[in-house]
Amino acid sequence: MANSKYEYVKSFELEDEVMLPNLILVRIDGRDFSRFSQVHEFEKPNDEAALNLMNSCSFAVLEEYPDIIFAYGYSDEYSFVFKKTSRFYQRRASKILSLVASFFASAYVTKWKEFFPQRKLEYSPSFTSKVVSCASPEVLQAYLAWRQQDCHANNQYETCFWMLVKSGKTISEAQEVLKDTQKQQKNELLFQKFGINYKTLPELFRQGSCLFKKKVEETVKHDENGNPVKRLRRKAVLVHSENIAGRSFWNEHPSLYNDIGHFTKDIGRVEPDFVRSFRFESKLLPLTWVVVRIDGSHFHRFSDVHEFEKPNDEQALKLMNSCAVAVLEEFEDIHFAYGVSDEYSFVLKRESELYKSHSSKIISAIASLFTSTYVIRWGDFFPHKELKYPPSFDGRAVCYPTYKILLDYLAWRQVDCHINNQYNTCFWMLVKSGKTKTQSQDYLKGTQTREKNELLSSQFGIEYNTLPLIFRMGSSVFRSKEAVAVKNGVVVSGKKPKPKPKREGEVVVDHCNIIERGFWEEHPHILSYS
Repeated sequence: MANSKYEYVKSFELEDEVMLPNLILVRIDGRDFSRFSQVHEFEKPNDEAALNLMNSCSFAVLEEYPDIIFAYGYSDEYSFVFKKTSRFYQRRASKILSLVASFFASAYVTKWKEFFPQRKLEYSPSFTSKVVSCASPEVLQAYLAWRQQDCHANNQYETCFWMLVKSGKTISEAQEVLKDTQKQQKNELLFQKFGINYKTLPELFRQGSCLFKKKVEETVKHDENGNPVKRLRRKAVLVHSENIAGRSFWNEHPSLYNDIGHFTKDIGRVEPDFVRSFRFESKLLPLTWVVVRIDGSHFHRFSDVHEFEKPNDEQALKLMNSCAVAVLEEFEDIHFAYGVSDEYSFVLKRESELYKSHSSKIISAIASLFTSTYVIRWGDFFPHKELKYPPSFDGRAVCYPTYKILLDYLAWRQVDCHINNQYNTCFWMLVKSGKTKTQSQDYLKGTQTREKNELLSSQFGIEYNTLPLIFRMGSSVFRSKEAVAVKNGVVVSGKKPKPKPKREGEVVVDHCNIIERGFWEEHPHILSYS
């Protein structure tokens, strides 16, 4: 990270480590999946293909993150349990919850065609997530019992409701019929009116799905005689169980009680205090400037695998910008965004009450929407390049108390853009000229801005200040106050032929100096303040 006078803004970042010996549990929920299921015409009350897609994404999560040992899900939610000794991401809650939601969304888009080959994905799905800190295996047991009981109650109600609707009743009439009915009454309604024995419905619908890692024997190769050579490998398996919080189920699987802990007794009713703690959400400080910053996870490898141009791949940067535009179009409370390389910072308006200021929901919704959009739009920017594997982004939220400190944060990111881009431009030109990476690093060690500019000019004929603004300045995304000339979502300046102007309030991308206060004085509507 480059040094600058603005780095003091890092002191506003707060630690959110989940302290040992607490167990880390991440729960994700589909964001506005009622609408998503309607738009994509999911079968009611349960769409088996949609549930299998959720399960497949959860398999991918367990394969991607070895520290996740167990998962349980139904409908549009999933809960992931980390091993008790996990040090994943230094146990930082915001990073963990955003990364899981981001990767899940990425996998959901990637796998969509596998489960809905004849159905178009109409728009980017997204998920909210949160970390539940479980002080003991008993608390985890209560959480799992609560979620599975919720699965049963919701599925029983939805089955009755949709059977009534399909039989001719209106939504209001079906709701009135089911008002205040108990479990037994619902079972009788299904059997007497529709001939359905609830207990014979698929386990997938009634019990939800359970994934956990266990040792299974796999063929890894064949010897010279053609005989299979087998090894024990840890692999995720899918099961359906009537009681995932039961002592017998949990303790019969060594991988669960060794990595997470024993359940010493069975539980029935979950204590209301426990449920309140599971529902607890931490809130961001009111009347502050909230910035949500997302960063690509392991994007050095991602850029290598996908052969991004060095030091800058313009198409990759434009894809990032396109995703940022989508985020601003989705969330009206986000007034400005600034991006460089594989990172983006989103600034919420000072008076924002998005998600009631619940930090985990804000972070995960932005990270997962950005990621799913990245996957969906990949082909628009790389039509001849296959997406090899799902990308993911982690995120955090920071509250800045004053307008000046907020502008200093944005200046810090743009200064960082300049320093890193100048270094990377020199580094990759040296590498392309024949030097090794180590030699290039040694050559640039201790050099200043002027020396790097001279190197580029004298050895490679490159005038740094003439390089594209998108590389040197990064990208600013905001809503236009007035109709402005744009092309492909980017503000056009100069005397070039004017493209069709954008409508007032439409989201635009510009590459400008946001360190100087002149930009903010010219655009006071972006970050209005008192």
